Amino acid sequence: MSDQVSKSLHARAQARIPGGVNSPVRAFRAVGGDPVYIARGEGPYLYGADGARYIDYVGSWGPMVLGHANPAITRAITDAAALGTSFGAPTEREVLFAEALCETVPGVEMVRLCSSGTEACMSALRLARGFTGREKIIKFEGCYHGHADFLLVKAGSGLATMGVPDSAGVPASVAANTLTARFNDLASVEALFAAHPDSVAAIIVEPVVGNMGCVAPREGFLAGLRALATRHGALLVIDEVMTGFRLGRSGASGRYGVVGDLITMGKIVGGGLPLAAFGGRRDVMERLAPLGPVYQAGTLSGNPVATAAGLAMLEQLTPGVYAALEDIGAALEAGFREAAAAAKVRVCVQRVGAMWTLFFGVDAVTDWQSASASDTARFATWHRAMLARGVYLPPSQYEAAFHGVLHDATVVAETLRAAREAMAEVAAR
Repeated sequence: MSDQVSKSLHARAQARIPGGVNSPVRAFRAVGGDPVYIARGEGPYLYGADGARYIDYVGSWGPMVLGHANPAITRAITDAAALGTSFGAPTEREVLFAEALCETVPGVEMVRLCSSGTEACMSALRLARGFTGREKIIKFEGCYHGHADFLLVKAGSGLATMGVPDSAGVPASVAANTLTARFNDLASVEALFAAHPDSVAAIIVEPVVGNMGCVAPREGFLAGLRALATRHGALLVIDEVMTGFRLGRSGASGRYGVVGDLITMGKIVGGGLPLAAFGGRRDVMERLAPLGPVYQAGTLSGNPVATAAGLAMLEQLTPGVYAALEDIGAALEAGFREAAAAAKVRVCVQRVGAMWTLFFGVDAVTDWQSASASDTARFATWHRAMLARGVYLPPSQYEAAFHGVLHDATVVAETLRAAREAMAEVAAR
């Protein structure tokens, strides 16, 4: 499979773009080699700049649940763009989109549109601080909520330790108000509340983690967070940027029956265009400007082309779509397990609905500590072997893969043939 066009483009990109990429995970540094440059997508496939076809399990990191170049979405985009691409003024589609989210997502009584998941999470937590009058935030090690300064924090040495910046350029004074707990460990959250009484504005959590690989919540974990937040007068912010409209029409909140005070959404809600939202309780949302003192704004928020794409996406997400996604996921999961067993490769296959990850060298992953114990060298071999066979996977052990409704039986069968060969290659190294 020739990749000379991609190599040439990447060489040019590195002269003008830091690392040659506009988002770090695209650089392939975790798996080796150069990134594939994409020319187009169609259905479940990507086509590289060299003309090679790949089965896509990245799906633009989640949004492409209906496949690339979905006809209804592309038609909606074209029709909306013909009327104007941006107004900086209200439109009817913003109202329709907000109504659709409030009718569908548990706990969302009002919603504010923005342009990215980072913006949604940053704004929701500013709102939580403004509503409660408190400064500290509890997040979980291994959970990613965008690149706002105060969210780029890793765990300290103890449960009640202040955050330590995980990126250069983040002031320690900003990170100090971010407390880090262990995912699936309610006791670690209890300890933070005990160490910082009446100081925590919010808990923010990915209900199913996708940013250390796919990691599901233990039974009772999300409900426990709901109870702790209520008991201590903090807000529960459920980050559904990745899980929203992927794990069901009502997202992870509906799947697990836990309602947040605030919910952040992105990816799928934009139909592949830059669109995100945060919403929740009316009394909390009414603290936003212009009604309240918490300021949040965006020139392109509620963009007419993006909301057209989002509405076209949401209109197609029927119960049949989610039934198909579950069947496809089950077939992939079973096939990966069989391929690993046949090759005698130790693999943990973790899946929730249409999100999944293969962890090498471990039996189960429940938090960042167990995820980081996985064999990343074997994952890199697996990734290269699958790519060579035309299967495009996330280029990091710590990112969830996604399938869409168009990954039909033929696509799954081709994927699993590649998986059996790739597992044999992993076993040989």
